[in-house]
Amino acid sequence: MNIFTKLASLFQSNDSGVDDVVKTSQSMSLKVSKDLKDFLENEVLDGLDISSDHFWTSFEEILNEFSPRNKELLEKREDIQSSIDAWHIERRDSEHNHMEYKSFLEKIGYIAPRSGDFTITTSNVDPEIKTIAGPQLVVPVMNARFALNAANARWGSLYDALYGTDVISDEDGAKREGGYNPIRGDKVIAFAKNFLDETIPLEHGSFANVSAFEFIDGELSATLLEGDKVGLKNPSQYVGYVDNGEGTYGLLFTNNNLHFEIQIDNTHSVGSTDIAGIKDILMESAITTIQDAEDSVAAVDGEDKTIVYRNWLGLMKGDLQESFNKNGSQMTRELNPDRAYKAKDGSDITLPGRSLMLVRNVGHLMTNPGILDSTGAEVPEGIMDAMFTICIAKHDLENKGLYKNSKTGSIYIVKPKMHGPEEVQFTCDLFAAVEKALNIPHLSAKVGIMDEERRTTVNLKECIEVAKERVIFINTGFLDRTGDEIHTSMEAGPMISKVDMKQHQWIASYENWNVDIGLETGFKGNAQIGKGMWPMPDEMLGMYNTKTMHPKAGANCAWVPSPTAASLHAIHYHQILVSDEQELIAKREKASLDSILDIPVHKNPSEISAEQVQAELDNNCQGILGYVVRWVDQGVGCSKVPDINNVGLMEDRATCRISSQHVANWMHHGLCSEDQVVESMKKMALVVDGQNASDQTYTPMGPLYDGLAFKAACDLAIQGRVQPSGYTEPVLHATRLKYKIK
Repeated sequence: MNIFTKLASLFQSNDSGVDDVVKTSQSMSLKVSKDLKDFLENEVLDGLDISSDHFWTSFEEILNEFSPRNKELLEKREDIQSSIDAWHIERRDSEHNHMEYKSFLEKIGYIAPRSGDFTITTSNVDPEIKTIAGPQLVVPVMNARFALNAANARWGSLYDALYGTDVISDEDGAKREGGYNPIRGDKVIAFAKNFLDETIPLEHGSFANVSAFEFIDGELSATLLEGDKVGLKNPSQYVGYVDNGEGTYGLLFTNNNLHFEIQIDNTHSVGSTDIAGIKDILMESAITTIQDAEDSVAAVDGEDKTIVYRNWLGLMKGDLQESFNKNGSQMTRELNPDRAYKAKDGSDITLPGRSLMLVRNVGHLMTNPGILDSTGAEVPEGIMDAMFTICIAKHDLENKGLYKNSKTGSIYIVKPKMHGPEEVQFTCDLFAAVEKALNIPHLSAKVGIMDEERRTTVNLKECIEVAKERVIFINTGFLDRTGDEIHTSMEAGPMISKVDMKQHQWIASYENWNVDIGLETGFKGNAQIGKGMWPMPDEMLGMYNTKTMHPKAGANCAWVPSPTAASLHAIHYHQILVSDEQELIAKREKASLDSILDIPVHKNPSEISAEQVQAELDNNCQGILGYVVRWVDQGVGCSKVPDINNVGLMEDRATCRISSQHVANWMHHGLCSEDQVVESMKKMALVVDGQNASDQTYTPMGPLYDGLAFKAACDLAIQGRVQPSGYTEPVLHATRLKYKIK
């Protein structure tokens, strides 16, 4: 049974408990979840010059054209994988011949014919993507509060980010517990003023000794404690100010295309203790945000997809709100307005108050029961996402919302889990068809290519070429990429440990290759080259000390796990001018395709001790269970999950893919047995139960081990070898649907 039909039996009846499915009209064949249909017709199309009949008729036509192509592409994935499996099986007792292997990959079309020289030509791209280097947030759009927080993280408090994290040491009486600790506050202020000295240095002296600010002949002047009046070494870094009344004001500065605001308020609890009256430094932080409808959400039916699309609509129209209780007070979150300043010459300056938002659609694999086609089969979810997210973004294109997202008239869609240039071409053709159907200007829908599958990595230049008129983003999604690395070479032998995997040469070459190809094809000053997530949201000192590597690597955006992390990571982009780094990188020797193709199999698997096997197994099983139990039982697609050592890690389907594939690989090659996997799952289920003991909504997996979540976790590992491309979605979606019906 193929992936398009394997779940269909669950949704053929309206009494499934999941969705009421109704026909779009008497003249059309589509059957749509009532929630989704009502939302589309009453909310999405409200204010747009599109009738419901036109929308559904166009969508059905697009489905009829693209669903067969989608199916063919998935079948090609399986055919290629079968060929690779057979190649390794035939040579299992022979020493690996790299050149023979590479020629084989070229012969079967895994490595596509090489592209010549070209430059991307994408037009109407906002500066947040073209020229501003800075942090990028990824957030589950299914959670309205998180989505709003991320959109509003364009600006964040540096003082709060420092005070509330381990970037500032607890030593010498600087503990975070209790109320405001002035010792800790002094450390924060010292850190911040050192940042000012490094970023906007004075002609002489330090911001630590500034007692007042004033304007002399239109230029900013700082008065030092000793009485000297000094300007900035680079006066152009002072941009303007905002007068908040009653002697409070903000001073706006720029550096490396980023802004920050020194906020002056002598009446504030912090400002009153500062010799210059500085209460905070407001950082321009999350320049862009990916509103994610894929790996970080658990959306398995029409009801779930309606929530996803409704939140995206609220963001595009600017009216999304979320009320919640915080510390006993009712609060309402909504999008921030733009920020207004006065320039030195008295003219008005308006800066965006929100991140530029991209939306991540799902990939090509999954279908969704929220819409059934004329045969009663679930429609490909990626086609569904394209139609809905682009239609929703039309509100922004036509200036129908409270705020503008794209000021250049673009819709930014990140597309994950594509395998090679044919699949990228499919996406571009699909976007063009949706644009035509919805009367949207051609090439409005831009594409971000997630470089997270091995066949896309080795053909990255070719993938970019077919999307050269739409591409605005490439990113090394190293987590999914590692999962695909294991699955692609499943038959090659037992893989090295996950710890050793991070140090293997293929990863370093892959990371460099992505930047090299991006620069070679004209991304500098035109598009984003992105790097991956910092996975430990509580370990901000570690992030601060190490994440300079991403702008140093030539990435003009990199993922962070929170608004706080965005404000801290923004410092790195003040320290490092990415465009300069890119110029240097463009002159280096290009990363090697041969290194990328070096398979990370263990050279001497017999040397792996039983203790090492068990430790690796326990680690993998704990990670799978900790993620899956929340996914299945609570519908949480991404969360901070304690690892086996109780360190909180950001987990989504990508991390689960690695762990399940690693277990599957070791079991397949006899390093552990199925019984051993099940016993490890049972042991680790009790650990996970203990880690979630304070969650009143949590249902323990042990001691009976008869719940859907536990079975799904076991299936992911034990059946991992036969899952399409090693993906977790088929098992997770099917199980979550069963849970909802139950």
